[in-house]
Amino acid sequence: MEKSEQINKLAYDIMRLSGNTLIVHLRFLDSAMSLLNLVRVDDTGFVATDGRHIQYDPVTVLKMYKSSNELVTRTYLHMLMHCIFRHNIISTLVDCDVWGLACDMAVENIINELDIPSVKTERACKQISVIDNIKGRTKYLNAEKIYNYLITDVSSEQIYEWIPLFCADDHSIWYNKSSAASSGNTKNNIKSNSRKQNISNKTDDGSLSVTDLKQLEQEWKKAAEKMQMDLESFSKKRGNKSGSLMQNLNAVNREKYDYTSFLKRFAVMGEAMKINDDEFDYIFYTYGLQLYEKMPLIEPLEYKEVRKIKEFVIAIDTSGSVYGELVQKFVQKTYNILKQSESFFTKINLHIIQCDTNIQEDAKITSQEEFDRYLESMTLKGFGGTDFRPVFRYVDKMIKNREFTNLKGLIYFTDGYGVFPERQPDYSTAFVFIDDDYNNPEVPVWAIKLVLQRNEI
Repeated sequence: MEKSEQINKLAYDIMRLSGNTLIVHLRFLDSAMSLLNLVRVDDTGFVATDGRHIQYDPVTVLKMYKSSNELVTRTYLHMLMHCIFRHNIISTLVDCDVWGLACDMAVENIINELDIPSVKTERACKQISVIDNIKGRTKYLNAEKIYNYLITDVSSEQIYEWIPLFCADDHSIWYNKSSAASSGNTKNNIKSNSRKQNISNKTDDGSLSVTDLKQLEQEWKKAAEKMQMDLESFSKKRGNKSGSLMQNLNAVNREKYDYTSFLKRFAVMGEAMKINDDEFDYIFYTYGLQLYEKMPLIEPLEYKEVRKIKEFVIAIDTSGSVYGELVQKFVQKTYNILKQSESFFTKINLHIIQCDTNIQEDAKITSQEEFDRYLESMTLKGFGGTDFRPVFRYVDKMIKNREFTNLKGLIYFTDGYGVFPERQPDYSTAFVFIDDDYNNPEVPVWAIKLVLQRNEI
């Protein structure tokens, strides 16, 4: 057998042995591991994964194994964690180097917490020291939270000092060639958050297409959900050693919400000054013009039914646990969505109600100009406890007094800790929660629930 064949066989056996070792110690990984195939890539000098394959250079694997028997197994687990948390499936990104470091930090922290002898390496102690310092700055150690911390509070020099400490695999396969090539000196532009990259062109260099990526994302989503279910019983045996792993799974399996799409669901039927092309018959119209000389038989319909928001209530929880700046951002975002979708009539009937345990303010908005003035002078009032019922009683009273003629929507912006009404109101109601802890607040069966994070407002 030639030397190259021996190297290839040894490297393959080492990779297979590493995968089997992980299954023995972490049985909940079996479904996830079945999604990855081993692919040999000669003379590349790296190991990497695109979510479909683990690509490995045989010579590199042998060098890693010679350096430390545990290093290959740890790297295998490292790449598997990237896939489970879908670090490699990126729609837009500001800085490749910082994102890669954040992903590496998240998975290396999980591996260290699992405390498995077969993946222990010498650099783990230095990693733990760095992570312990970050824990004091950010509560959750998933890639997104770490990335936000690195991008805002850590210097370029420190970031590039940490990269080799946490790096295990090559991430360039995650991006197209242009974005990967441009990632070297991007830290100077981090603060502006202006440079974005799109993965839709990855097919140019032989990577996965957009359709394949969506399918891949769904496959790993199912694997992560199954893993979370299996891990619940596993955690009872391992105590708190899987704490960060569960946190990351809660984050990646959290239902994502689109506030813009949600707001459109509260639209009501109204009349707007638009030609209704669906009901207009051009045959009779043009026939009349020809027969009677500029006298059409049927005039074009002037009005058309369109879905737009006309009467609406935004209720704001002004209890002590809700932050003023966040409330203003929420109202501003709601306003921006309404403007962009042309959801305002010339005259609207919008009420912005502030409430803690009592109604603190009711601002009536009837035009865009009034909304602009309200945002400029908006101040929060209250800061007591939280009780949702006064708002519903107040709105019901306004309906009774004919303040609203066709109210269809009420959005309640809150932290979730309050008393809900016992009965369902006559209008659609949604509670918007701001929860950075990946909780799942309970609401009555008649209410629509949205759970957003601060950076989604």
